Amino acid sequence: MTSAKGRSVKMTATPFTRALGFLALAAVAVMALLGLVVSPPDVVQGEAVRMLYLHVPAIWIAYGSFAVTSVSSLLFLRRGKRREDKGRHYDRLGGAAAEVGVLFTGVTLITGMLWGKVTWGTYWQWDARLTTTVLLFVTYLGYLALRRLPADPVVRGRRAAIMALISFINVPIVHYSVDWWRTLHQKASLSVGRRPEITGEMYWTLLYSAVAVTFVAVWLVTHRYRVIRLEEIRDEEMLTALISQRVSQDLPPVSDGDFDE
Repeated sequence: MTSAKGRSVKMTATPFTRALGFLALAAVAVMALLGLVVSPPDVVQGEAVRMLYLHVPAIWIAYGSFAVTSVSSLLFLRRGKRREDKGRHYDRLGGAAAEVGVLFTGVTLITGMLWGKVTWGTYWQWDARLTTTVLLFVTYLGYLALRRLPADPVVRGRRAAIMALISFINVPIVHYSVDWWRTLHQKASLSVGRRPEITGEMYWTLLYSAVAVTFVAVWLVTHRYRVIRLEEIRDEEMLTALISQRVSQDLPPVSDGDFDE
C-alpha cells in the first residue's frame, strides 16, 4: 500500500512475520502436548493444574505488554515534540502492546474463573487478586477507548500516554496482592527470590509455556502495530482528499472536527 505522500506500507506478511507465526504455532502445539499429555496431574489440584500452563503465562504477558506500553508512552512524551515521526512510532507501539495486554488479561480472568470453579466451587470470589485484576482489565480498556476518541493525533497520543503511565500503577498491586493481603488465591507459582511452588515436569512445562505464549504475543503486537499504521495512513489520505475537495469547491478550510464526523 502506498499513501498519497509516497510512503509505502506492506499489507502482506513479511518473511520475518511468517517465520514468527509458524514458530508461534509450532510452540503452542508442543505446549499443548506437554500440558495435556506429558505433565502429570497435581496431587492436590488434580487435572485442574493444567490450566496453570495458560493462566500464568497469560498474566506474565499482560504485565510485559503493559510495561511496553508504559515505556513507549514515556518515550512518546519525551521525544514526541522534537521528532514527530519517532513519537508516533512509540504511540503506535504502546497501543499495539496494550491491545495484546488486554487480550491476555481477559484470558487470565477466564482461565482463573474456570480454575476457581474446580477448586473453590464457584466461578468468582471478590478476592484481592481477582478484584485488582478486573480493575487492571477495565483500566486498560479505558485506555484503548481513549485512543479512539476524535482528536488531533498528537494530542490524543499525549492523553493516552499519561493514562497508560497512571494505569501501570495497578500492575505491581495485582502481582503482590497475594502477599500484601489475605487472599484465597494461591501464592505465585514462580517468583524472583522465592522457591518455586512447583517442581519437576510441571515446572519445566510452565517455563516452556511462558516462552511459547511470548512468541504468540510478539507476533500479535507486530501485526497490530502494522494495522494501526495502515489506519493512520487511511485517515491521512481521507483528510487530504477532503481538504482537496473543499479547496476545489472554494469552501471554508476543513478542520479536525469535520474530519472526525
